Amino acid sequence: MKTVYWVGYTFFSAAGKAFFNRRVINEHKLVQGEEGVLMCANHESFLDPPLIGISHPENVTYLARKTLFKGIGKWLYTKWDAIPIDQENPDMTGLKKIIKALKTGKKVVMFPEGERTMTGDLNPALPGVGLIVAKSQATVQPMRIFGAREALPRGSGKMNMAQIAVVVGDPLRFDKETLKSYRGKEGYQAIADKVMAAIAALEDPR
Repeated sequence: MKTVYWVGYTFFSAAGKAFFNRRVINEHKLVQGEEGVLMCANHESFLDPPLIGISHPENVTYLARKTLFKGIGKWLYTKWDAIPIDQENPDMTGLKKIIKALKTGKKVVMFPEGERTMTGDLNPALPGVGLIVAKSQATVQPMRIFGAREALPRGSGKMNMAQIAVVVGDPLRFDKETLKSYRGKEGYQAIADKVMAAIAALEDPR
């Protein structure tokens, strides 16, 4: 684990335990080693990226807004192995970087819904996650966060005390022949829907 990453990992791990009694459920299901994994979770709060990151014992790769890669932010996010994403003008550049990272064995954190929920309910997955799975043939690790919205809901700058749990689901693996049947936007959406269904099936252990 890289030094700068380790410092952030240690800080967020300690804070998560101290303030939110954070627990990881089914940690044994986490895919480790040289296999590329797309770690897909629901999106409730700004707390979600570090919550997923500190749930895995290995370095993970984050997606971050391109605008954050300025000054000290550029140095920090680069050290954290983040991939810059242009949300204002989305193109294939960011997707290609994600696919390349997965093919080289990295663990990439992604939120299929695309944005944080306003109500706490799960939103439909966007087809982009299906495209990434189809092109990278990476294993998908469904994960679900419970309690982050209570701790820091969308639109609020106030942190609240709340118990947080991250539940790890069984990995999803799509073989090459199966992926060939998912083509175009409808096919990518079908894959994304399967990923979201696996996330939705994970239950709140609190």
